[in-house]
Amino acid sequence: MIEHRAFFGDGEKSFAFPTRELIEELERKTDVGIGALFRRFRASDYSLSDVLQTIRLGLIGGGVSPVEADQLVTVYGVGRPLAEIFAVADGVITALFFGNKDDQGENGQVVE
Repeated sequence: MIEHRAFFGDGEKSFAFPTRELIEELERKTDVGIGALFRRFRASDYSLSDVLQTIRLGLIGGGVSPVEADQLVTVYGVGRPLAEIFAVADGVITALFFGNKDDQGENGQVVE
């Protein structure tokens, strides 16, 4: 499974989008397609909601219950420097598009 691991809230967490349904939920919550959301992140043209929804749904995909994911985002996603939480969300969406560095061969292609 393609995942991103990062410290968020009270410890290191796994973030992933292992199903089509989770990606579609992210699209629904952010009101844009996944490619447009990725471009928003690259252009630093994202909203706070884009960042928080990417983290929340990524936590759920990484194995955290929806209730716990919502609590973590509520407690640790607001009131922290935006650059700090954006770094987490950006790592999550980058892993979704390019996989994990550990999964890539010498030429950058994903190794199965």
